[in-house]
Amino acid sequence: MITSILTMVFVFCLFFGKLPQPLLAAICVVMGVFLARVSRHKHTRVLSIDIIAQVSRLRQVNPVLKFWTLLALIIICVASGSPFTGVFLLAVMLCLAVFAGGLSLHDYVNTLALPVSFLLIGGLALLFDAAPEPAGILSLRVLKWWINVSAASQTQTALIVSRALGAVSCLSLLSVTTPMPDIIGTLRRARCPELIIDLMYLIYRYIFILMSLSHDMHDAATSRLGFREYRTSLRATGKIYANLLARSYQFAGKNFDAMESRCYDTGIRFLQRRTDVTFPHVFVSVSLLSVSLFLCLFPL
Repeated sequence: MITSILTMVFVFCLFFGKLPQPLLAAICVVMGVFLARVSRHKHTRVLSIDIIAQVSRLRQVNPVLKFWTLLALIIICVASGSPFTGVFLLAVMLCLAVFAGGLSLHDYVNTLALPVSFLLIGGLALLFDAAPEPAGILSLRVLKWWINVSAASQTQTALIVSRALGAVSCLSLLSVTTPMPDIIGTLRRARCPELIIDLMYLIYRYIFILMSLSHDMHDAATSRLGFREYRTSLRATGKIYANLLARSYQFAGKNFDAMESRCYDTGIRFLQRRTDVTFPHVFVSVSLLSVSLFLCLFPL
Protein backbone atom coordinates (compact mmCIF):
# COMPACT_ATOMS: atom_id res chain seq x y z
CA MET A 1 0.00 0.00 0.00
CA ILE A 2 2.81 2.43 0.89
CA THR A 3 4.56 1.65 -2.40
CA SER A 4 1.38 2.30 -4.40
CA ILE A 5 0.76 5.66 -2.68
CA LEU A 6 4.39 6.74 -3.18
CA THR A 7 4.19 5.68 -6.83
CA MET A 8 1.07 7.76 -7.46
CA VAL A 9 2.53 10.86 -5.82
CA PHE A 10 5.88 10.44 -7.57
CA VAL A 11 4.41 9.88 -11.05
CA PHE A 12 2.02 12.84 -10.65
CA CYS A 13 4.82 15.22 -9.62
CA LEU A 14 7.24 13.86 -12.22
CA PHE A 15 4.93 14.30 -15.20
CA PHE A 16 3.02 17.36 -14.00
CA GLY A 17 2.96 19.93 -16.80
CA LYS A 18 4.01 17.36 -19.40
CA LEU A 19 0.70 15.50 -19.68
CA PRO A 20 -2.90 16.75 -19.44
CA GLN A 21 -3.94 16.71 -15.80
CA PRO A 22 -7.04 14.47 -16.25
CA LEU A 23 -4.96 11.92 -18.16
CA LEU A 24 -2.15 12.12 -15.59
CA ALA A 25 -4.58 11.67 -12.70
CA ALA A 26 -6.15 8.65 -14.43
CA ILE A 27 -2.73 7.07 -15.02
CA CYS A 28 -1.76 7.59 -11.37
CA VAL A 29 -5.00 6.05 -10.10
CA VAL A 30 -4.69 3.04 -12.41
CA MET A 31 -1.06 2.46 -11.36
CA GLY A 32 -1.92 2.82 -7.68
CA VAL A 33 -4.87 0.41 -7.84
CA PHE A 34 -2.85 -2.11 -9.85
CA LEU A 35 0.08 -2.07 -7.43
CA ALA A 36 -2.23 -2.23 -4.41
CA ARG A 37 -4.02 -5.30 -5.80
CA VAL A 38 -0.86 -7.06 -6.91
CA SER A 39 1.05 -6.46 -3.67
CA ARG A 40 -1.82 -6.94 -1.24
CA HIS A 41 -0.99 -8.98 1.83
CA LYS A 42 -1.45 -12.73 1.94
CA HIS A 43 -1.75 -14.53 5.25
CA THR A 44 1.24 -16.79 4.69
CA ARG A 45 4.82 -16.87 5.85
CA VAL A 46 7.44 -14.78 4.17
CA LEU A 47 8.66 -16.75 1.17
CA SER A 48 12.44 -17.04 1.18
CA ILE A 49 14.22 -15.59 -1.83
CA ASP A 50 16.37 -18.70 -1.94
CA ILE A 51 13.28 -20.90 -2.25
CA ILE A 52 12.03 -18.71 -5.12
CA ALA A 53 15.43 -19.05 -6.81
CA GLN A 54 15.43 -22.84 -6.36
CA VAL A 55 12.14 -23.27 -8.24
CA SER A 56 12.78 -20.65 -10.93
CA ARG A 57 12.97 -21.92 -14.50
CA LEU A 58 15.87 -19.51 -15.13
CA ARG A 59 17.95 -21.45 -12.62
CA GLN A 60 18.97 -23.69 -15.51
CA VAL A 61 20.81 -20.77 -17.14
CA ASN A 62 24.56 -20.86 -16.58
CA PRO A 63 25.18 -18.76 -13.42
CA VAL A 64 28.47 -17.33 -14.71
CA LEU A 65 26.81 -16.04 -17.88
CA LYS A 66 23.87 -14.70 -15.90
CA PHE A 67 26.03 -13.00 -13.26
CA TRP A 68 28.38 -11.18 -15.61
CA THR A 69 25.60 -10.22 -18.03
CA LEU A 70 23.56 -8.62 -15.27
CA LEU A 71 26.65 -6.93 -13.83
CA ALA A 72 27.43 -5.45 -17.26
CA LEU A 73 23.79 -4.29 -17.60
CA ILE A 74 24.02 -2.57 -14.21
CA ILE A 75 27.17 -0.72 -15.26
CA ILE A 76 25.58 0.36 -18.55
CA CYS A 77 22.41 1.49 -16.77
CA VAL A 78 24.28 3.55 -14.17
CA ALA A 79 26.49 5.14 -16.86
CA SER A 80 23.58 5.91 -19.18
CA GLY A 81 22.51 9.48 -19.77
CA SER A 82 19.01 8.47 -20.83
CA PRO A 83 16.16 7.40 -18.53
CA PHE A 84 14.93 5.00 -21.21
CA THR A 85 17.78 2.58 -20.43
CA GLY A 86 16.57 2.07 -16.87
CA VAL A 87 12.92 1.84 -17.95
CA PHE A 88 13.86 -0.72 -20.61
CA LEU A 89 15.76 -2.86 -18.11
CA LEU A 90 12.97 -2.60 -15.54
CA ALA A 91 10.42 -3.89 -18.07
CA VAL A 92 12.71 -6.62 -19.44
CA MET A 93 13.68 -7.93 -16.00
CA LEU A 94 10.03 -8.11 -14.98
CA CYS A 95 9.18 -10.11 -18.12
CA LEU A 96 12.14 -12.45 -17.62
CA ALA A 97 11.33 -13.08 -13.95
CA VAL A 98 7.59 -13.57 -14.42
CA PHE A 99 7.16 -15.10 -17.87
CA ALA A 100 10.49 -16.86 -18.42
CA GLY A 101 11.28 -17.67 -14.79
CA GLY A 102 7.76 -18.65 -13.71
CA LEU A 103 7.68 -16.29 -10.70
CA SER A 104 4.27 -14.89 -9.83
CA LEU A 105 3.76 -11.18 -10.33
CA HIS A 106 2.72 -10.84 -6.67
CA ASP A 107 6.01 -12.31 -5.40
CA TYR A 108 8.09 -10.22 -7.79
CA VAL A 109 6.36 -6.97 -6.80
CA ASN A 110 6.78 -7.83 -3.11
CA THR A 111 10.48 -8.48 -3.70
CA LEU A 112 10.90 -5.01 -5.21
CA ALA A 113 8.49 -3.19 -2.89
CA LEU A 114 10.96 -2.21 -0.16
CA PRO A 115 13.86 -0.96 -2.36
CA VAL A 116 11.46 0.81 -4.71
CA SER A 117 9.82 2.57 -1.76
CA PHE A 118 13.20 3.91 -0.65
CA LEU A 119 13.98 5.01 -4.20
CA LEU A 120 10.66 6.84 -4.54
CA ILE A 121 11.18 8.64 -1.23
CA GLY A 122 14.59 9.76 -2.46
CA GLY A 123 13.05 10.75 -5.79
CA LEU A 124 10.48 12.95 -4.07
CA ALA A 125 13.28 14.61 -2.12
CA LEU A 126 15.03 15.38 -5.42
CA LEU A 127 11.85 16.69 -7.02
CA PHE A 128 10.90 19.18 -4.30
CA ASP A 129 12.76 22.36 -3.52
CA ALA A 130 11.92 24.64 -0.58
CA ALA A 131 11.90 28.38 -1.28
CA PRO A 132 10.40 31.50 0.32
CA GLU A 133 8.35 32.20 -2.82
CA PRO A 134 6.58 30.09 -5.48
CA ALA A 135 8.59 29.04 -8.52
CA GLY A 136 8.61 26.32 -11.16
CA ILE A 137 5.64 24.49 -12.61
CA LEU A 138 4.12 23.22 -9.35
CA SER A 139 4.11 24.99 -5.98
CA LEU A 140 2.64 23.97 -2.62
CA ARG A 141 2.62 26.25 0.40
CA VAL A 142 3.69 24.74 3.73
CA LEU A 143 3.56 27.28 6.56
CA LYS A 144 5.77 30.17 5.40
CA TRP A 145 7.64 28.19 2.75
CA TRP A 146 6.81 27.04 -0.76
CA ILE A 147 7.58 23.51 -1.98
CA ASN A 148 8.34 23.84 -5.70
CA VAL A 149 8.79 21.41 -8.57
CA SER A 150 10.72 22.68 -11.58
CA ALA A 151 11.24 21.24 -15.07
CA ALA A 152 14.97 20.87 -14.35
CA SER A 153 14.32 18.86 -11.19
CA GLN A 154 11.88 16.64 -13.11
CA THR A 155 14.53 15.85 -15.74
CA GLN A 156 17.23 15.19 -13.15
CA THR A 157 14.99 13.04 -10.98
CA ALA A 158 13.75 10.99 -13.95
CA LEU A 159 17.35 10.16 -14.91
CA ILE A 160 18.53 9.30 -11.40
CA VAL A 161 15.49 7.23 -10.43
CA SER A 162 15.46 5.35 -13.75
CA ARG A 163 19.13 4.43 -13.28
CA ALA A 164 18.44 3.18 -9.76
CA LEU A 165 15.32 1.23 -10.79
CA GLY A 166 17.12 -0.43 -13.68
CA ALA A 167 20.06 -1.47 -11.48
CA VAL A 168 17.80 -2.72 -8.68
CA SER A 169 15.70 -4.74 -11.14
CA CYS A 170 18.87 -6.44 -12.47
CA LEU A 171 19.94 -7.34 -8.92
CA SER A 172 16.43 -8.56 -8.17
CA LEU A 173 16.44 -10.85 -11.20
CA LEU A 174 19.76 -12.31 -10.10
CA SER A 175 18.47 -12.93 -6.56
CA VAL A 176 15.19 -14.59 -7.60
CA THR A 177 16.70 -16.82 -10.30
CA THR A 178 20.11 -17.79 -8.89
CA PRO A 179 20.53 -19.70 -5.59
CA MET A 180 23.25 -18.53 -3.23
CA PRO A 181 25.55 -21.57 -3.86
CA ASP A 182 25.65 -20.71 -7.58
CA ILE A 183 26.49 -17.06 -6.84
CA ILE A 184 29.22 -18.15 -4.42
CA GLY A 185 30.63 -20.54 -7.04
CA THR A 186 30.75 -17.71 -9.58
CA LEU A 187 32.53 -15.40 -7.13
CA ARG A 188 35.00 -18.15 -6.24
CA ARG A 189 35.85 -18.62 -9.92
CA ALA A 190 36.42 -14.86 -10.12
CA ARG A 191 39.07 -15.23 -7.34
CA CYS A 192 37.03 -13.35 -4.75
CA PRO A 193 38.66 -13.66 -1.27
CA GLU A 194 37.38 -16.63 0.72
CA LEU A 195 36.76 -14.48 3.80
CA ILE A 196 34.35 -12.23 1.91
CA ILE A 197 32.54 -15.25 0.45
CA ASP A 198 32.17 -16.90 3.87
CA LEU A 199 30.90 -13.72 5.50
CA MET A 200 28.46 -13.13 2.65
CA TYR A 201 26.97 -16.59 2.94
CA LEU A 202 26.77 -16.58 6.75
CA ILE A 203 25.14 -13.13 6.84
CA TYR A 204 22.69 -14.19 4.12
CA ARG A 205 21.86 -17.37 6.01
CA TYR A 206 21.39 -15.62 9.34
CA ILE A 207 18.98 -13.09 7.86
CA PHE A 208 16.49 -15.86 7.12
CA ILE A 209 17.14 -17.65 10.41
CA LEU A 210 16.37 -14.49 12.38
CA MET A 211 13.32 -13.76 10.20
CA SER A 212 11.96 -17.24 10.92
CA LEU A 213 12.62 -16.91 14.67
CA SER A 214 11.01 -13.47 14.77
CA HIS A 215 7.96 -14.78 12.91
CA ASP A 216 7.56 -17.70 15.33
CA MET A 217 7.88 -15.44 18.39
CA HIS A 218 5.41 -12.95 16.94
CA ASP A 219 2.86 -15.72 16.27
CA ALA A 220 3.35 -17.06 19.81
CA ALA A 221 2.84 -13.60 21.33
CA THR A 222 -0.24 -12.98 19.16
CA SER A 223 -1.82 -16.29 20.20
CA ARG A 224 -1.40 -15.19 23.85
CA LEU A 225 -3.01 -11.77 23.23
CA GLY A 226 0.35 -10.04 23.45
CA PHE A 227 -0.75 -7.26 21.07
CA ARG A 228 -4.25 -6.56 22.38
CA GLU A 229 -3.39 -3.00 23.49
CA TYR A 230 -0.60 -0.44 23.14
CA ARG A 231 1.21 -1.06 26.44
CA THR A 232 1.03 -4.82 26.02
CA SER A 233 2.32 -4.50 22.46
CA LEU A 234 5.34 -2.52 23.62
CA ARG A 235 6.12 -5.08 26.31
CA ALA A 236 5.69 -8.02 23.94
CA THR A 237 7.83 -6.37 21.25
CA GLY A 238 10.63 -5.69 23.73
CA LYS A 239 10.60 -9.28 24.95
CA ILE A 240 10.57 -10.63 21.40
CA TYR A 241 13.66 -8.67 20.36
CA ALA A 242 15.48 -9.38 23.62
CA ASN A 243 14.82 -13.10 23.19
CA LEU A 244 15.77 -12.84 19.51
CA LEU A 245 19.16 -11.37 20.45
CA ALA A 246 19.82 -14.20 22.92
CA ARG A 247 18.70 -16.88 20.45
CA SER A 248 20.88 -15.39 17.71
CA TYR A 249 23.98 -15.73 19.91
CA GLN A 250 22.91 -19.29 20.75
CA PHE A 251 22.51 -20.24 17.09
CA ALA A 252 25.82 -18.58 16.19
CA GLY A 253 27.65 -20.68 18.77
CA LYS A 254 25.99 -23.90 17.65
CA ASN A 255 26.72 -23.23 13.99
CA PHE A 256 30.37 -22.40 14.69
CA ASP A 257 30.76 -25.62 16.71
CA ALA A 258 29.19 -27.57 13.85
CA MET A 259 31.56 -25.96 11.33
CA GLU A 260 34.63 -26.69 13.46
CA SER A 261 33.55 -30.31 13.97
CA ARG A 262 33.53 -30.65 10.16
CA CYS A 263 37.11 -29.34 9.86
CA TYR A 264 36.21 -25.82 8.72
CA ASP A 265 39.33 -24.03 7.43
CA THR A 266 38.06 -20.81 5.78
CA GLY A 267 36.08 -21.92 2.80
CA ILE A 268 32.44 -23.04 2.71
CA ARG A 269 32.13 -25.53 -0.14
CA PHE A 270 28.98 -26.40 -2.06
CA LEU A 271 28.19 -29.07 -4.58
CA GLN A 272 27.99 -27.27 -7.91
CA ARG A 273 25.65 -28.43 -10.66
CA ARG A 274 27.05 -28.30 -14.16
CA THR A 275 25.02 -26.05 -16.46
CA ASP A 276 26.01 -25.63 -20.08
CA VAL A 277 26.09 -22.35 -21.97
CA THR A 278 23.57 -22.66 -24.79
CA PHE A 279 23.14 -20.54 -27.91
CA PRO A 280 19.67 -19.14 -26.97
CA HIS A 281 21.00 -17.93 -23.63
CA VAL A 282 24.02 -16.28 -25.27
CA PHE A 283 21.74 -14.70 -27.90
CA VAL A 284 19.46 -13.20 -25.25
CA SER A 285 22.47 -11.95 -23.28
CA VAL A 286 24.09 -10.31 -26.30
CA SER A 287 20.76 -8.81 -27.39
CA LEU A 288 20.12 -7.23 -23.98
CA LEU A 289 23.65 -5.83 -23.83
CA SER A 290 23.40 -4.47 -27.37
CA VAL A 291 20.05 -2.74 -26.87
CA SER A 292 21.09 -1.30 -23.50
CA LEU A 293 24.39 -0.06 -24.90
CA PHE A 294 22.58 1.53 -27.86
CA LEU A 295 20.19 3.35 -25.53
CA CYS A 296 23.16 4.47 -23.45
CA LEU A 297 25.24 5.78 -26.36
CA PHE A 298 22.36 7.14 -28.45
CA PRO A 299 19.74 8.48 -25.99
CA LEU A 300 16.28 9.04 -27.42
